[in-house]
Amino acid sequence: MHGGRRYLLLSTIYMTLAGMNTPPNPSAPHHPPSAAAVKAVRRFNRFFTRRAGVLAPYLGSPLSLTEVRVLYELAHRKTPVASELARDLGLDGGYLSRILRRFEAAGWLRRSASPRDARQSVLALTPEGRDTFEPLQQRSRDEAAALLAPLPPAHQQELVAAMERIEALLDPAHAAQAPTRLAVLRDLQPGDIGWVVQQHGEIYWREYGWDSRFEALVADIAAQFVRKFQPAWEKAWIAELGGERVGAVFVVRKSATTAQLRMLILSPQARGLGLGARLTDECIAFARAKGYRKMVLWTNSCLTTARSIYARRGFRLEKSEAYEGFGQSLVGETWSLKL
Repeated sequence: MHGGRRYLLLSTIYMTLAGMNTPPNPSAPHHPPSAAAVKAVRRFNRFFTRRAGVLAPYLGSPLSLTEVRVLYELAHRKTPVASELARDLGLDGGYLSRILRRFEAAGWLRRSASPRDARQSVLALTPEGRDTFEPLQQRSRDEAAALLAPLPPAHQQELVAAMERIEALLDPAHAAQAPTRLAVLRDLQPGDIGWVVQQHGEIYWREYGWDSRFEALVADIAAQFVRKFQPAWEKAWIAELGGERVGAVFVVRKSATTAQLRMLILSPQARGLGLGARLTDECIAFARAKGYRKMVLWTNSCLTTARSIYARRGFRLEKSEAYEGFGQSLVGETWSLKL
């Protein structure tokens, strides 16, 4: 997990449950929780504040969790102003002003007139402020890695999915704005291969009229992947949203220098979220990291969405060939990308 992707993994759930990220919405429907549910949230807060170390000086610095969070926002926003920070972080304006004055006195912060509103000042970290923040960010990455490292990969993915589910439940508006961030990409588990074959069979029959011979082809490819799997050179990803499988993609070793992208599939409910592009990017990054020189794939001219994903990433159409297959007249295409 990369630090830029999620700020301060150790404190994400705590700050969400504590209400720092999302001020209460008075117009939201009110559903009184049970005493047991309230007790469970409080118990989890106590557990996670201890694990995150937020009761002590945060990340081994003299700064509090809130001060580090403000530093983070200043480092990652383009033209922040105090009112926006207070609103988005759920902080009292006076409290935030005191924090900003301390940062300014330390030489970490500078202000300039806002071109949009003369009453506001644009805030920016000075080089000294960035020098203060960067070690904290790295320490946060290290602590996040230390939290995850004792868990096997499947449990790491389960933990991340649970955290993102909490975010989605407590802040659904934010989740709706960034649905791909809430998608979890994980390794294959028992049952996934059957799901991949089923999705190909159902989707291509329903949307393109391809008969069961295509499902049989996919079943053969998937079975070979499992039987001949080379973990040092091959990989598969399953995409989940809300704990449900919605997509998959595979990288297969075609030769010592060439990787092949295979069986990219997305369920209808996952389309339009950028997941197809994200899965493709994972394949390209994996192939490059393994030292492959080229990636190839075979597709059909009617699969316009997939073709556009490939083209935007630099794949070039090498060969087209008309054929009769799966009960349809089709045009098969071979694409390649130099890595």
